[in-house]
Amino acid sequence: MGFQQGLSGLNAASKNLDVIGNNIANSSTTGFKASRTEFASMIADALGTSSGTSAGIGVEVSAIAQQFTQGNLTVTGNTLDLAINGDGFFTVTLPDGTTAYTRSGNFKLDSTGNLVTNGSAQVMGYPIDPETGLRTSSEPVALNFPTSQPIAAKQTTEITAAFNLDARATDAAGDATADPVIEATPRSTYGTSINVYDSQGVATSVTLYFQKTATDNTWDVYDSLDDTATAIGQITFDDNGNITGPAATSPDTGFALSLTVNPSSDNPNNLAPFTVTLNLDDVTQYGASFAVSDLSQDGYTVGQLTSINVDTNGMIITSYSNGVTRAEGQVALATFRNSQGLVNLGGNNWVETIASGQPVLGVPTEGAFGTLRAGALEDSNVDLTAELVNMMTAQRAYQANAQTIKTQDQVLSTLVNLR
Repeated sequence: MGFQQGLSGLNAASKNLDVIGNNIANSSTTGFKASRTEFASMIADALGTSSGTSAGIGVEVSAIAQQFTQGNLTVTGNTLDLAINGDGFFTVTLPDGTTAYTRSGNFKLDSTGNLVTNGSAQVMGYPIDPETGLRTSSEPVALNFPTSQPIAAKQTTEITAAFNLDARATDAAGDATADPVIEATPRSTYGTSINVYDSQGVATSVTLYFQKTATDNTWDVYDSLDDTATAIGQITFDDNGNITGPAATSPDTGFALSLTVNPSSDNPNNLAPFTVTLNLDDVTQYGASFAVSDLSQDGYTVGQLTSINVDTNGMIITSYSNGVTRAEGQVALATFRNSQGLVNLGGNNWVETIASGQPVLGVPTEGAFGTLRAGALEDSNVDLTAELVNMMTAQRAYQANAQTIKTQDQVLSTLVNLR
């Protein structure tokens, strides 16, 4: 009698209900990917019989296939929540050292500044040189941020200035023989100042003064109001008001002067004077009032981490209490030739297998990789309505298979009771 067919149908329907139940249970799990049960018929042919005469011996579950379709993105406002819009997986290292992959981007900072998942797996990314913004390694490393200690101070090496010197200015020395008399112009008339930082992060004020000379289109530059001070250099212009000097020492330096800065008395540690380059490329001489449009320098004091933001390309931008904003890393993504070949470890993590192929690593927005959305999470891709309908269908299949066993039992009883 054909009890085997009905029994296989019960087993298959039961597994199908397990898969549907798991999907429904994870309908609110961040980054969860639904699965579906795929069936195959079982046939037994006796040797020598013609094909097509076997009724089959039931059904089997041939695969439980994961469905890696895109889930909806929900905005959370938490800057460490990341969602992938498109292809790719976050790369993480589990506490036991296993490399895993996830679509769940609800990340956090642990007590040591590591970017981690809820399961304490470390999120991997590419290290970035804060000075150049360029990647320093092609191998992903655990992303870490200086939360427990401030970033070190940086001594100023360059001041960048952009200002206009009034072309109508006369010789600062004045001319007592002229009619009317041309009064001398105080050195403080054209001046500006900026704070620079020594190697220990203590600010020192640098003040620059500009005095027109008797030579056309030429200005002396001073760093002191002392009458005995000598000029630290000259700025010259052509007849169109464009800077022509000081002469560039190399193609990379442009028009620049060198300043010697004595550390402030606020720092009593007897630090040696240090040299700062004054970049003058954007200085002009036009017939307008003296005006400074930009004055910046590249040094800073120590600073504590205040915020972290992530761009769509995965670049992690950190801000510090000293006003410094810089790139600290870039989130790494991975893709696979056959995503359905990945094995689910639980905890929203998958690992590679021979069936999935080896991961292809990269960063968001490059090639086939999706973009990152900071402050958002990817919802489960479970369609709850469809799963409830599938559950009713699976229930009917289970009942129908049970009915075939019951009918087979009744037929067997009838045969046994024949007299």
